[in-house]
Amino acid sequence: MAQSNNNNGKMSREEAGRMGGQATSKKHNKQFYQQIGKKGGEATSESHDKEFYQEIGKKGGEATSESHDKDFYREIGKKGGSR
Repeated sequence: MAQSNNNNGKMSREEAGRMGGQATSKKHNKQFYQQIGKKGGEATSESHDKEFYQEIGKKGGEATSESHDKDFYREIGKKGGSR
């Protein structure tokens, strides 16, 4: 991807992050990402209680329901049921 000239020829944080993410994804496999995800989940679960997760789940569900219609849920239900 070409570097934009919006910052006196310097790369933006977004561009640098994207390039770093692409380079990292070439170095590591799916198992690596599963391991770091698991470690992050374990670290997070030690610092938050059940009510915290209930609240963020509720907020996520509300945000999703506001941005999707019945057809969306019907389609993902079919996909989930076919696995």
